[in-house]
Parts: sequence; structure tokens; C-alpha cells
Amino acid sequence: MKGRYDLSIEAQKDLIEIADYLKTEAGNEIADKVLDQLQLAFQNLSENPGIGHFRNDLLDPRHKFWNVYSYMIVYRWKTTPIQILAIVHGARDLSPYFTRRGIV
Repeated sequence: MKGRYDLSIEAQKDLIEIADYLKTEAGNEIADKVLDQLQLAFQNLSENPGIGHFRNDLLDPRHKFWNVYSYMIVYRWKTTPIQILAIVHGARDLSPYFTRRGIV
């Protein structure tokens, strides 16, 4: 069964920034591979919205996290369809990032 998901405008911008960065730093092949894996993860999350983990230190239980390589997908899992809010590198200082993005 094909699941559905909504990719927020901010998450769409995240994907563009990730693609641009990876193409510059690692080349088109790596960028395409990472983007393909992120797209597969979006589909997997939409078909299995309970997967992932909570980060109670960052966000409330409406939000779940799923890792793909060094990136974290942040999504609301109890909505239909699920809402993908951000794709962020795990090394970032996340609390101010989420506050700035209004994902609190």
C-alpha cells in the first residue's frame, strides 16, 4: 500500500539545500543517492507512521524522528497524511533550530 505524506515548504527547502551542498561537496552521484534514500524514508514513514523515535528533550510527542545517514527527518506521525516538517543534519544545535523554525 502506498502511503501519503505532506512535505512542508520548509522541508522542501531543506531538500534543496541538502542537494546543493552534497553536489558541491561530494558530487552528483552521492547527492542523488542521499536524496533517493530520503524519498524512500518519506514513503516508509507514511506507510508505517509509528516508526521512529521520540526526542522529548527537543519536541513534544506529536513529533517523531527518523535518521537517514547523518540527517534527521522530523515528522508529525498522528496526522493523515503524515507531515514532514524538517530534514536536518544531526550535528546541528537542534533546540534553537526548532525554535527558529516554529516546530515547538
